[in-house]
Amino acid sequence: MKIKKGDAGYIRQHKRNVIIKTVIEFGIVIALFFLGIWQTGDRLNLLTVVAILGCLPASKALVELIMIFPHHSISEEMTTEIERSTEYLTKAFDMVFTSEKKIMPVESIVISDNTVCGYTSNPKVDTNGTSDHIKKYLSSNKLNKVSVKIFDNYATYLKRVEDMNRIAAEEKNDVKEKETAIRQVILSLSL
Repeated sequence: MKIKKGDAGYIRQHKRNVIIKTVIEFGIVIALFFLGIWQTGDRLNLLTVVAILGCLPASKALVELIMIFPHHSISEEMTTEIERSTEYLTKAFDMVFTSEKKIMPVESIVISDNTVCGYTSNPKVDTNGTSDHIKKYLSSNKLNKVSVKIFDNYATYLKRVEDMNRIAAEEKNDVKEKETAIRQVILSLSL
């Protein structure tokens, strides 16, 4: 089963795919370079030029690997626990947000109507700054009046998720389309 962006385990799979892509692209560059030397006996040949140009996409893949490598997917236990508590909520997992100054990994986000709550286990993440960053991005995509709160305490986050799920179950509003739009905008902001 292919894991899509926003699913639990996405970072793990994406990291694996980027490693394979980087190794293959640099392998092709090295093979072209040595093939040119082997055929002509000199490094000044057309295949060397092709190999040099091949370094551009290979380097792009390497930069992507460097960006995603320090981050990890949410644990299966946490995923199971959150999934059990979010029957009526829209959710997303394994996101890494970036701004000009910082990188903000967020393991889980749940959405209920105009409320977005997220959890990060990284103690270096400024939860208020991350909330503001996501809220500003949602506003720029014409999704105003959305409240965003990022938690760094898992027990508090899980309690809030359970409360949101209970309220959503009682209200039974038809807001899935809006929640899906918010989810898509949030995922487009993530690496």
